[in-house]
Amino acid sequence: MKKKVLALFMVLSMLFSLTACGSGGEIVDFVTNDTGNNGDSPKSGNITGTSKKTSDTNPAGMKTISKENLKIGVLYIGSASETSGYTYAHEIGIQGMANNIGLEDDQIVRKESVSDGDEKAVKKALQDCVDKKCNVIFATSWGYMEQVAKFAEEYPDIYFAHATGYMSNGKNFINYFGRIYQARYLSGIVAGLKTKTNKIGYVSAMGTDNSECTGGVNAFALGVESVNKNAKIKVAVTNSWYSPDNEKKASDALIKAGCDVLAQHCDTTAPQEASENNGTWAIGYNSDMSKETPKATLTSVIWNWSAFYTSYISSIINASYEGKNYYGGMKENLVSLTGLSSLCDKQTSQKVQDAKEKIISGDFGVFDGVLKTNTGKTVGKKGKTLDDSAITGSMNWYYHNVSKLKWK
Repeated sequence: MKKKVLALFMVLSMLFSLTACGSGGEIVDFVTNDTGNNGDSPKSGNITGTSKKTSDTNPAGMKTISKENLKIGVLYIGSASETSGYTYAHEIGIQGMANNIGLEDDQIVRKESVSDGDEKAVKKALQDCVDKKCNVIFATSWGYMEQVAKFAEEYPDIYFAHATGYMSNGKNFINYFGRIYQARYLSGIVAGLKTKTNKIGYVSAMGTDNSECTGGVNAFALGVESVNKNAKIKVAVTNSWYSPDNEKKASDALIKAGCDVLAQHCDTTAPQEASENNGTWAIGYNSDMSKETPKATLTSVIWNWSAFYTSYISSIINASYEGKNYYGGMKENLVSLTGLSSLCDKQTSQKVQDAKEKIISGDFGVFDGVLKTNTGKTVGKKGKTLDDSAITGSMNWYYHNVSKLKWK
């Protein structure tokens, strides 16, 4: 989920295809909440159409691959043995996909702790996957994108899929991400109803130059405001996707500033731990973090990555792969909120459920109407909602109830 500043032409060129891989935009219905309340892998399901190919090629002109001949490489920024956070969520998704499809352990090659800021390390990891005869390669961090694009050109018979980003070629290289802002909005409702100080903190990996982070902050802020117009959100930016020390320091600074609920867009459980140590509360991210900090975690915003991984691999097997980018949300079961802790206020569950139903039905798009920024300017139009390319590619402003905390 790693995004840097994009040049304007890149933003304008980022056109998300809002369909699943060869499945007309719908996720197969056997996928479960693989990073749900307990973080367990999903149960095995019956995959329709994956055991027998209907054609030797698919709509993208790529050769289909039988289940038995699949070999999948995965690049992780962290360790596959982590028990929470970003890499953990992807690993649980990979495990869920392997279970659903029926793959053996030796059909998956994991390249762990590959820094997305180290070009040589990324190249080496990708090349190792190629050398080990991987015919599908998933790259899970933003900084892998440019090298993946080069490898996709060099190895046109290998399927490459990159988490987030904007590059793709419509054939053997796609990007995948989702409407995580939908679940962020719901978590804002939880925070807005819980705070006693009306000061809510948010540890963010990047600032307003990064739309992925900013979109999450703003969706969260909108959720807070929907139930508590007096609450303010303070954002502490670490300028790193993975920095346990800075995440802890940022969390401590927010709590010192009076914030009694912390949310996060960072990889570790540092905000949750800081909250538990200080007797305050927090909202986890990527996977259910209540198992680490049950006395602090109110709920967690999670990714159910097996929804995408299963759909993608199924499309390669059954010849329905179209080479289109993927962008799912709560409706597709890609993103969600874990069950609420007993620490939450009594009215919270119903408020969250009501908002969730409106989002899934399409009656509410989170970024609807005219939105006031913290500089006094406005974004959006009455009766309209911001489209996904604007939310994920050009949102470089904070909502009016958000301010940045100077903490170092």
